[in-house]
Amino acid sequence: MGQPGIILIYFGPFEQDVIKWISEDIAGAFNYPVEAMECNRDLSKFYSPGRRQYDANKILQVVSDFAPPGAVKTIGLLQVDLFIPILTYIFGQATLNGSTGIASIYRLRNELYGLKQNYMLQFSRLRKVAVHELGHTFGLIHCHNDGCVMRSSTYVEDIDQKGIHFCRSCRAELDRQRGETAEKSRQ
Repeated sequence: MGQPGIILIYFGPFEQDVIKWISEDIAGAFNYPVEAMECNRDLSKFYSPGRRQYDANKILQVVSDFAPPGAVKTIGLLQVDLFIPILTYIFGQATLNGSTGIASIYRLRNELYGLKQNYMLQFSRLRKVAVHELGHTFGLIHCHNDGCVMRSSTYVEDIDQKGIHFCRSCRAELDRQRGETAEKSRQ
């Protein structure tokens, strides 16, 4: 890796076009180079049989541990159903002001809701979730602007209604946070 950037780690088979699109979205949103890496780590030990889902907090730690030194931030892309103890399911998870986030495509599939399969919509959703979770790692909190990618998403319809870009207020905060991150890395 040349200059420090954002690492995209994907678990399981993802089409390379999808990885490319998400990498481009992340690079455009955060103005850092993005390096994609595949991870073949077995996630079965994070599976909760009682919930029939995977523990997002434990997977978040795996992604953090897998990130190479010097990475600005790391995002993991998954294909498993995620949970945290206080919620039935989640689309993604990140550490606020931390270095790591994760996003799963599992709950973004139309078929899960009795609708016709739509790959382009599914991947559009994943792109938004990945940018949203990385936004949290840069210190952004949920936004009330309807079109902002940082708007909270409880349902897939919420993801569909928002854009992939930051509103003016979130962009200003991100730029401020990025300035602080760059300053820390120079020290």
